Amino acid sequence: MDLQFQGQRQTVQTWQQGEIVHIFCALGATQITEIDALAHAGVAAADGGRLTAPMPGKVLSFAVKAGDVIKKGQPLAVMEAMKMEHTIAAPADGTVAELLYAPGDQVSEGAELLKITAA
Repeated sequence: MDLQFQGQRQTVQTWQQGEIVHIFCALGATQITEIDALAHAGVAAADGGRLTAPMPGKVLSFAVKAGDVIKKGQPLAVMEAMKMEHTIAAPADGTVAELLYAPGDQVSEGAELLKITAA
């Protein structure tokens, strides 16, 4: 990969393991952590029973309704953000207590999309 850093352009080799990207070049080696906000959407929901929007966007649909029993990893909602569709998955087992938005609604980053009662 070609990389420009601090005004210098170099060809570097990369190797990724999970979220860690190892970078090797003539000057040495380093690693960076690639953070995917969507992959971590709702991580805090298991603690507080909340599922939040990882970025600003529009709610396209919900795959569940209030009262539905859900399993960790199950798709719950689809959002459109940055001209792409993103599926938001359940962070833990539980029951959907309430949907807080409707399809078509615009939401801001961190907005609570639905409430979850932990199993």
